[in-house]
Amino acid sequence: MQPESLIAIDELCTNHGIEISFISSLQQNGLIKITTIKESGFIDAEQLQKLEKIVRFYYEFNINLEGIETIIHLLQRITTLQDEIIMLRNRLRLHEPNENTIFRTNRGNL
Repeated sequence: MQPESLIAIDELCTNHGIEISFISSLQQNGLIKITTIKESGFIDAEQLQKLEKIVRFYYEFNINLEGIETIIHLLQRITTLQDEIIMLRNRLRLHEPNENTIFRTNRGNL
């Protein structure tokens, strides 16, 4: 993890208007990872999009942390299943005849 990819939690909270205790709660619940350097907390820039989504769920939709955990888990599960579907479709394409061949075969049966 490069230092330039870290965002100071103090600045993040100020810019987004959220409390540091909320960020701590997210870490305690395993929703985000905080890196501590010289007694200051930082979040990796790669987690920023996830954090912004969590902040929206909590502040705009009034969803509690347990609900957010469930939503995040389900979204990750959906992504995993979508990736699996793509992989299976690609594997299936290897075993399917060419569409042009099918068209010619069906046309020949007319």
